[in-house]
Amino acid sequence: MSASSKLSLLKQRLGGRNLYLVGMMASGKSCTGPYLAEQLSYGFVDSDKVIEKASGESISMIFEKDGEQVFRTLETQVLNAIGQRHSLVVATGGGLVTKPENWGVLHQGIVIWLDVAPKQLFARLQSDTSKRPLLNHKDSWNVFEDLLNEREKFYVEADLHIKVFEEAPDEVAKQILQNLPSILSEPEGPSAPQTTAI
Repeated sequence: MSASSKLSLLKQRLGGRNLYLVGMMASGKSCTGPYLAEQLSYGFVDSDKVIEKASGESISMIFEKDGEQVFRTLETQVLNAIGQRHSLVVATGGGLVTKPENWGVLHQGIVIWLDVAPKQLFARLQSDTSKRPLLNHKDSWNVFEDLLNEREKFYVEADLHIKVFEEAPDEVAKQILQNLPSILSEPEGPSAPQTTAI
């Protein structure tokens, strides 16, 4: 089967379900998402960017001014709005998975965990110019490690687990496309009739 035929069949099997990229900050969700969306003719949404646009403030400003709880509430509202749409690749914030109510929306689509080794992630964060409110500490490695340990138990709930090493974002997108068919059991998509006897 040709690459284009495989892609066409994959799109059919996805049935318009959203793909949610989860993982720690700097795991490459916002960079990988557009490549993945382009291959599937999906739209791409970065949930953090939607929050910033809706609130008129940067994420770090929201954290500083209103605190993490207010940010998490905004994040859930934005996710609920995104969940009303279909055929999207969504780059989520690193902590979105920690609120149980968010999983109600995530599970309507397919959740993909981009898993990068902790030291590699931390090196990326240190060379990143954008402000990371939760890492604004002198002892940022320990804070980072605590955050990772706290979130990992949620990330493992993802439908698809992609280990990322030094691959470029387009290569990570290819890996996702190669692995997606293995977790899709219903070719007809989410509208398939229930066959379970009542």
